[in-house]
Amino acid sequence: MSRIWAGVDAGKSHHHCVVLDAEGAKLLSRRVANDEPELLQLFADVLALGDEITWAVDLADGGAALLIAVLINHGQHVLYIPGRVVNRASGSYRGEGKTDARDALVIADQARMRRDLNPVRPGDEATVELKLFTARRTDLVCDRTRAVNRLRGALTGIFPALERALELTNVGPLVLLTGYQTPAAIRRIGASRLETWLRNRKVRGAATLARAAVEAAQRQHTAVVGEKAIAQLVHTMAKEVMSLNEKIAEVDKLIESRFRQHELAPVITSLPGIGPLLGAEFLAATHGDLAFFATSDRLAGFAGLAPAPRDSGRVSGNLHRPKRYHRGLQRVFYTSALISIRNCAESRRFYDRKRAEGKRHTQAVLALARRRVNVLWALLRDRRCYQAIPPVTTAA
Repeated sequence: MSRIWAGVDAGKSHHHCVVLDAEGAKLLSRRVANDEPELLQLFADVLALGDEITWAVDLADGGAALLIAVLINHGQHVLYIPGRVVNRASGSYRGEGKTDARDALVIADQARMRRDLNPVRPGDEATVELKLFTARRTDLVCDRTRAVNRLRGALTGIFPALERALELTNVGPLVLLTGYQTPAAIRRIGASRLETWLRNRKVRGAATLARAAVEAAQRQHTAVVGEKAIAQLVHTMAKEVMSLNEKIAEVDKLIESRFRQHELAPVITSLPGIGPLLGAEFLAATHGDLAFFATSDRLAGFAGLAPAPRDSGRVSGNLHRPKRYHRGLQRVFYTSALISIRNCAESRRFYDRKRAEGKRHTQAVLALARRRVNVLWALLRDRRCYQAIPPVTTAA
């Protein structure tokens, strides 16, 4: 039985495939379009070269999604090699040039030699949808942050006292800026009428917001150059931020609805500090499959919560934060740990104990997040919900 390895350097419009045998000899090198007929023809040609095929790609989604779907639908074994690994491995091969064919060769050769590569996990329909929805939400949140920063900059240019008085991530201040942007306009309407205007638009805390705006207007009686044009921009930007808030709220509803339908949702949300949004991000990062996390230590390493050693010579015991980990998964555990400190007595006691040992706030929260990895991994392994007092187990 002949065994071969096919490495694919994936792209948006075209892929390059290189096939190697057990000795590292090149059997095929071809550039193919990212289209199903061409991919099926490539699959048939590679299948004719060997009996046992191992495929390797440097992308797990995006441009390689169709290729991976074709291979998995035909029962092929597909490995994932991160682009960073391919880039570093290329330095150990002869020559300094960089081409798609060379990258595909490196991918195939690394798959031939290494035994620590993870197979591509297609995931079920629910986790794929959650991954798409959470990625969309992240994009919208980043857009909102940029929009709020632009709004702050424009408002500071004409009315710095009001910018300091308003929390522009809240709905009330944004509604205010859609109607009044300058000190003169706010002084003319006054606190009483401004409060009524805000109440008519269902703004919470209208009286407090109106008083804060009028007090800021009383501290500025000078109109800056270009005030009218900037005020119009502030009005437009406030509308944009409100529109982004509505879009984020819609995506949040989709995420929560889809997450509640997942079989692991009750187990994940039973852990204090994790709600539908963080739970959906956890499933999107891990595919809800513990098959690739044989131990809680491996899950902690994937989340960047397990320190990595840096020893050399006589120096030992050096630990540092890892550089390669899933940022989104670390955010899930860190944020949920922060929330659990306020809402869970057990988490609060653990945090206080770490602080009493002399650890800083961030260190104590990271230690709590690491402990919560163990707990959540055990809950998912046993398919049971969290209990403050663990059930008593009896030996068989």
